[in-house]
Amino acid sequence: MLSAPMADCAFCAIVAGAAPAAVVLDEPDVLAFLDVRPLFAGHVLTVPKEHHVSLADLPGPLLPVLFDAVQRLSAAVPRALAAQGSFVAVNNLVSQSVPHLHVHVVPRTRGDGLRGFFWPRTRYGSDQEVEAAAESIRKALSDG
Repeated sequence: MLSAPMADCAFCAIVAGAAPAAVVLDEPDVLAFLDVRPLFAGHVLTVPKEHHVSLADLPGPLLPVLFDAVQRLSAAVPRALAAQGSFVAVNNLVSQSVPHLHVHVVPRTRGDGLRGFFWPRTRYGSDQEVEAAAESIRKALSDG
């Protein structure tokens, strides 16, 4: 898909600042923010700021930019949340709830209950819990 922002795209609205999000990373071409329906606290969505529907639509020059951010987040999220690792995934069209390319970075700990492809979604208990998780990830990113 073309890079023009889509008027009805929830992630384009977040990128434009027209919709709220707990942003953990804001760079010229990439934005990362907490998922509002996380698998676990600290579940991050990383998006190209340009509107592209799927990984196949992403222009080649943006691929290393997007995945550089994902790689840094895959290290920062576990550090920030005392997890043992992370799960990184991209849904392309099927199971893609928002038609804007996004990469999930989810903190993982052995025995966390995540099995196969049937994952329970949760909600944050409060806005303070959202901000605490976001701040922790921002700090882990800046600490390198």
